[in-house]
Amino acid sequence: MDASVDRIADPWGGRTPYGPGTAWPVRTDTYLEDGVAPQDVDQWVQTSSLLHSNGDAMDVAVRDGRIVGVRGRGADRVNRGRLGPKDLFGWQAVASPARLTRPLVRDGDRLVECDWPTAMDRVVTRSKELLRQRGPSSIGFYTSGQLFLEEYYTLTVIARAGIGTNHLDGNTRLCTATAGEALKETFGCDGQPGSYTDVDHADTIALFGHNMAETQPVLWARVLDRLAGTAPPRLVCVDPRPTPVARRAQVHLAPRGGTNVALLNALLHEIIRTDRVDHAYVRAHTVGFEELADRVADCTPEWAARICDVPARAISEAADVIGTAERLLSTVLQGVYQSHQATAAAVQVNNLHLLRGMLGRPGCGLLQMNGQPTAQNTRECGANGDLPGFRNWENDAHVAELARVWNVAPEAIPHYAPPTPAMQMFRFAEAGSLRMLWISGTNPAVSLPELARVRAILAQERLFTVVQDLFLTETARLADVVLPAATWAEKTGTFTNADRTVHLSEKAVDPPGLARADLDILLDYARRMDFRDRDGQPLVHWHDPPSAFEAWKLCSAGRPCDYTGLSYERLRGGSGIQWPCTDQAPEGTERLYTDGITWAGADVSETYGRDLVTGASVSEVEYRALNPDGKAVLKAAEYLPPHEETSEEFPLQLNTGRTLYHFHTRTKTGRVPQLDAAAPDVWAELSPAEAEARGLAEGDLVEVTTRRGSVRGRLRVTAIRDGMVFLPFHYGYWDAPGGDRPAVGGAGRAANETTVTDWDPVSKQPLFKISAARITLVEHGDGTPAPAPTTTASAPVAPADVPATVGGALAHASQVVPDAEAGDGSRS
Repeated sequence: MDASVDRIADPWGGRTPYGPGTAWPVRTDTYLEDGVAPQDVDQWVQTSSLLHSNGDAMDVAVRDGRIVGVRGRGADRVNRGRLGPKDLFGWQAVASPARLTRPLVRDGDRLVECDWPTAMDRVVTRSKELLRQRGPSSIGFYTSGQLFLEEYYTLTVIARAGIGTNHLDGNTRLCTATAGEALKETFGCDGQPGSYTDVDHADTIALFGHNMAETQPVLWARVLDRLAGTAPPRLVCVDPRPTPVARRAQVHLAPRGGTNVALLNALLHEIIRTDRVDHAYVRAHTVGFEELADRVADCTPEWAARICDVPARAISEAADVIGTAERLLSTVLQGVYQSHQATAAAVQVNNLHLLRGMLGRPGCGLLQMNGQPTAQNTRECGANGDLPGFRNWENDAHVAELARVWNVAPEAIPHYAPPTPAMQMFRFAEAGSLRMLWISGTNPAVSLPELARVRAILAQERLFTVVQDLFLTETARLADVVLPAATWAEKTGTFTNADRTVHLSEKAVDPPGLARADLDILLDYARRMDFRDRDGQPLVHWHDPPSAFEAWKLCSAGRPCDYTGLSYERLRGGSGIQWPCTDQAPEGTERLYTDGITWAGADVSETYGRDLVTGASVSEVEYRALNPDGKAVLKAAEYLPPHEETSEEFPLQLNTGRTLYHFHTRTKTGRVPQLDAAAPDVWAELSPAEAEARGLAEGDLVEVTTRRGSVRGRLRVTAIRDGMVFLPFHYGYWDAPGGDRPAVGGAGRAANETTVTDWDPVSKQPLFKISAARITLVEHGDGTPAPAPTTTASAPVAPADVPATVGGALAHASQVVPDAEAGDGSRS
C-alpha cells in the first residue's frame, strides 16, 4: 500500500499491526521536497537520525549536489523504514542561509569573520599560554550528544592525554548522565541490557518518566503497532502530564514532582509482599536483597499515596500489572533523570527487573534511555566524564591499560579525582580557575539551569570561550572564537543509539563555505599543538574517519562496548549492528546479561559505586566485601523530600521538558518550516482547576516566576496534574529563525531562566523538574490559543476551542507498506 499522510497532524503514521513474537512489518516513509520525484534523485546516501536517540536508519536524497529529501531504510532493525517528523523534515536546516560559513573572532564587542589560520592561531596561542602559566586544569572542554564517535574519541585523547585536563564533559550530563550512572550502580558498568526488539515480545511495558511518543516517535509507533495487533501488551505509565503514552496506558500514575523514589519503593514493597520475586534468579545473580526488603518494608501504597498524591489503589494496580508480567520491558527517561533523587529512582527500576528475573530474554528488557542521537558514544568514548571503553578511573590497572593504548605514561592521564562534571566546570569558570572553555555542538546559554548566571559566566572577559557549531547561537554570540562546523550528512562517521545499535553515516553533500567537519577541526588543533606520545610520535596518529574508527576499535577491545568486529564495510548497505560485536559475536549482541552478570566484578567494573544520598564513592575494599562474586547489586534508597518545596509565595511545582516537534534549543528544528509552525513559541501548561483558581484561560499571556527568573508565554489548559506548571525548554532568548528578535514582552522565553542550580549527587545531572513557581496573568488573550501542539501531551482539555495542529501540503510524506508485509487489517 502507498499513501500520503500529513506527518505533522499524524506524527506516528499509519498502523501495521503485529502480534507477540512476530517481526515488525516494514513501512517505508519518504519525504522529498516539492517538485522532486524519486526518479529525479541522483544518489541515495546512507545515514541515521540526528534529532533524537532512537537511531532511525535513513537514506539522504541528493540532487545536483544538495539534499532534497530522505527515506527510511526498511532493512534496518531499529525502524524498519519508518521516520518521525524530525527525521522527515529536519534535514532542511542543513541548507539554512543562517549557517556559519567562516570562522569568527572577537574584535572588541563584535565578532568578525576571518580565515581558519587566524582563528586556530588564537585558539592554539591561548591554549599554550594557559598550559605554561596555569597548567592543564585551566582548560576545559564541553561537548555534545550529536557528534560522531570518531570525533568524541579524538576529543577525549586530546583532552586527557594531550592537554592532561580532568575537565571534559558533554551536554549528555543534562539529559542522560543518570542512565549511565544507574546502570553502573546496579550492573557495575554502563550498557543497555535490553533491545528495541523487546517491544515485539513483551506482554507488559512500563514507562517511567518517559514520554516515548514525543521523544522516540518511531519506537512509539512500534508500540502502537503491538497495541493494534493480537495479544497487545499492557502499559504502565508514570508521568504527571497526559502524554500520548498515558492516554493508552492501563495504569497511569501522575505523581507529585520529586517523589519517584517513594512511588518506586511502594511498587517494590508490593512485589515483595505478594511474593512475585524470582528467588532463584535473585540468589544466583544479585546481592543486597535483604537490605532492599528491609528498606521498603514500610513503604506501603498508602504511605506512598500521601507523598506522591496518587491513589493507593492505582499504585497497587500498577504493582499487580508489573508483578504478573511474564515478559516485562521497562524504559526510563527525563521524568526520572531530571528530577529529585534521580539515580536512586532509576536504580529502583533496575531493582524491579532483578527481583522479577526479567533480563536477558526476549521481551524482558530494561532501557535506561538516552535523549540524544550519540549520547551513548559520548559515554563510551569518555567524552562525558568517564574513561574510554567504560574503564574505571579508580582502577590503576584500567588506567595503565588505557595508557598502553595511547602509548603515554599512566600519570599523563589525569585520574587523581573524578572527572569534572559540566556544572562543576562552569563553577570553576565562575571562580576563575578555568580560563578556557571549548564548547562544541551545544548551546549552554539556553540549556543549562539558571541562565542569568550562565550568561554572566560566559561573558567574563577572563574566560576565553571557543564555540564550534552550525549557527550563531546564544552561546556563540558570547564567544571569543567561533568555528563553523559541518553537520550530519556533510561528513562521515558512526553513531550508536540507545539500544547499542551502531550506524554508519556517510557524507552526502559538502558543507557550506569554509565550514569543516568536527573531526577535521580537532585533528588540526592536535597538529598545531604538536601533542606527542612517549616515543615522540604524534599522539593523535589518525587522519580521517576510517582511521579514527580503527583507533577506537583498539581502545574498545576487550571492554563491554567492544567494536572490534565492526567495520565501515560491514555497516554499509544493511542494518545497524549492536555492540559488543566481536569474533565471538560477529553479528552483534541483541541483549546483555543473557547468562548472568558480566561486568560487575571489582577487577573489570566501571565503578565501585556511590552512596545514593551523598554521592560519596564506595571504596574498592568496600565494594569487594559487598560483591565478592561480581553480581548485580540490589541497591536500596530512602525517600527524601525535594530541596526546594512549594510555599505560599511559590505554590506550584515547575516541570520543564520537550515537545515532539523540536530538539534541544531549536538551533536546527527552529529553522525547519514544518516543525517551527507546529510549535512556534513557548507556552505554559496548567490544569483546569489551577487555571480557574487564578482566573486564567486558554491563550492568556502569563508569567511563570521562580526565585531565579521569569518566563512569559501563552497559557495552554491541559489535563496535567494539579499543583504543577509545565514549560517546554527549547526556546532561547533570541528567536532562532530570525536570530535577532528579542523575547516576547521583554521577559525570558527560555524555561531555564527559572530553573535551579542543583544536581543529583551521584550522576551530577541538573534537576530541571523540581523548582517552586508561581504563575500570574500579564494580559487576557484575544481568543488566540497558545502556540502549543494539539497532537501531544500539550493537547487542550477543550479541543473544540483550539484548531488542530496540522502541517498541510508541505508536511505530506509517503508511506509504503509492501503488500506481503501488510497482512490482514493493516493500513498504510
